[in-house]
Amino acid sequence: MLDSFPDSIIRLIDRFSSFPGIGKKTAQRMAFHVLKDSNENALSLAEAVKDVKSNIAACSLCGGITEKDPCTICDDSKRDSSLICVVEVPADIYAFERTSGFNGVYHVLGGVLSPLDGIGPDELNIDSLVDRASSGNEIVLALNPSIEGDTTCLYISKLLADDDVKITRLARGIPVGGELEYTDDATLLRAMEGRTSL
Repeated sequence: MLDSFPDSIIRLIDRFSSFPGIGKKTAQRMAFHVLKDSNENALSLAEAVKDVKSNIAACSLCGGITEKDPCTICDDSKRDSSLICVVEVPADIYAFERTSGFNGVYHVLGGVLSPLDGIGPDELNIDSLVDRASSGNEIVLALNPSIEGDTTCLYISKLLADDDVKITRLARGIPVGGELEYTDDATLLRAMEGRTSL
């Protein structure tokens, strides 16, 4: 079907369909939207993509994304630098920032341990976490609840076990608005184990 499209449209559809969660049909709609949109908007999109690639870098302290180093979160003196939330990827930072309920700083690992995929401790930003962790700090492990996330949490907690660092993990349980009938067994078990007093 794509063979009948001009080459430039095919290339644009291929580029859009390489994005996570975007299939060929959605990519085709996006490509035709760019085509029918004004030249000004299309060039603005291209400029925004170019700016992201040339202006965004990793923060030297936390590994998050920034246009200036250190990032605004690490540079904020009102933040509690003794409270470090460890996340997998920079996008996870903004999930916490939306809540306005966390006043510490962050540390981005850049993934999780996954020996089958060839990702070991040397491929992750773990050494700098160990360097940042000092006596009296609290390290909040906010990794996804998966086998790889659990393995990474265990690895980090063992690395920091002798450093007089408090290590915590995000609570797990039933989401707000969730129904018990449709909740998986592992989540129900963790919710029961992590119950709190009222």
